[in-house]
Amino acid sequence: MRLDVRADWPTAIDDDARDMVVAAGVGRLETVEQSQRHRHRKAQLLYGVRGAINCEMEEAVWIVPPGSAIWIPGDTPHTVFGSGDVECVCLFIHATPAARLPLHGCAILISDLLRHLLMRASEMPAQYDPDGPEGRIASVILDELATAPIENFRLPIPSDPRLKALAEAMIANPAASSTVAQWAAGVGMSERTLNRRLSSEIGMGFGRWRRQLHILLALRWLASGRSVQSVGLDLGYESTSSFVSMFRKAVGQPPGRYLAR
Repeated sequence: MRLDVRADWPTAIDDDARDMVVAAGVGRLETVEQSQRHRHRKAQLLYGVRGAINCEMEEAVWIVPPGSAIWIPGDTPHTVFGSGDVECVCLFIHATPAARLPLHGCAILISDLLRHLLMRASEMPAQYDPDGPEGRIASVILDELATAPIENFRLPIPSDPRLKALAEAMIANPAASSTVAQWAAGVGMSERTLNRRLSSEIGMGFGRWRRQLHILLALRWLASGRSVQSVGLDLGYESTSSFVSMFRKAVGQPPGRYLAR
């Protein structure tokens, strides 16, 4: 099942009075086609069963590997697309203050219990009874989401025109071997000014931002089925071992073990 964004789709979702709407169950996101930028009053949870989910919102990009989920708050403009053969569970949620759900976009670590609940929700009828067994499943899902850990799959995009141009150039050419000073000179800044402005605007310096970019691109490419060796080379690492070492230091596990999780 494909997750199409029709002109009337957000309205149909928002008009449903239930706290949780299973919009598509286990559906597919097209590898290449990106959804048009849109919003809906209900919050959205996209849980990746297979493949990586990419989302742009709130001046940042999220790349979420299988086994995790992306949380999109209500009334947040966003676009979504997949990398590789993607399957996901798509839920729309009326996030009341009492539910204690995230107020900002984030990636959520999905526990074994929550994973089973989400897969069960994907089998629920479209017009399930909110006062019946399915309604109780929806309530437990909301309780579990309120306490689920947040994962760091966010790449902030600066709003300053020169910094944004720098970010776009680095995303387009992540394997570039240019030094920090060379990147800074390319946008008319000194190395010190570049780091200061990046830290002020997005909360991290150049080196940490570039490492985060490499981690997220690696997750996207690995989830699409590419080998660790080819991903390391395309990110500019001289050897597979140096790429694996960077990945392990950043996320605590080597790439293969992390995705096999």
